[in-house]
Amino acid sequence: MNINKQKGFTLVEIAIVLVIIGLLLGGILKGQELINSARVRNLADQNSGTQAAYYGFIDRYRQVPGDWQIANAGQAIGQAIINGGDGDGTLENTFAEATGAWEQLARANYLSGGFSLPTAVPTTEAGYGLVAPVNAFNAPLILSRNAGYTGAGGARLNLHMGRNVPVSIARELDIKIDDGLPNTGVLRLTNIDTGGVNTFDTTNFAPQFANCSTPAASVAAANPVGTGDVAGATDIYDTYDDSQDCGQVFLY
Repeated sequence: MNINKQKGFTLVEIAIVLVIIGLLLGGILKGQELINSARVRNLADQNSGTQAAYYGFIDRYRQVPGDWQIANAGQAIGQAIINGGDGDGTLENTFAEATGAWEQLARANYLSGGFSLPTAVPTTEAGYGLVAPVNAFNAPLILSRNAGYTGAGGARLNLHMGRNVPVSIARELDIKIDDGLPNTGVLRLTNIDTGGVNTFDTTNFAPQFANCSTPAASVAAANPVGTGDVAGATDIYDTYDDSQDCGQVFLY
């Protein structure tokens, strides 16, 4: 009598398959980790490069890039300048001066590559985005004096690191170069846009749309998510909700 034998995978074959799957998953996760680390380094390097360019420009010309008046800047740099300011010594939160900062730094050879020089003064955020350096997530950087960030400090010169930054990247960047907290130190989150409109103004300069931080448990009742900072409260990055739009600023 013929007996049909049922064939299947042996334990050794199953073990080999599981090992291969584990290696593939490990490689994918490791690759994502390397990508995230590269993005964090890119953001940190952009800040370092901008700081060096900004202060190098001031040391050379004794003028603030972007604030320098167009005619004087063009004569000193030796190129036609499209954007500039009023020469009051402050890089103000306007299209002309914010764009002028990048243009004057680039034309003086303190910055190069990664963005186009303007042919006119932009009048919209979309127009500004075409003539400003962008971060690793293709959102424009903004260098200006404003108060649109969390925590104490008032209006200060800062570099807005651009939109579209995932909260995990924002947290890793803060841990890497600052204190790991979103509303203290030299790296802060931008203010929450409570009006639902990303406005180009002196208080909420390119703010975040989503909540990227949450109060520590001890102050949660006094400071619900989305209501802003409470004096003395220390927020933490909200990695649980995984926001993908966490704007940050480096305070100069």
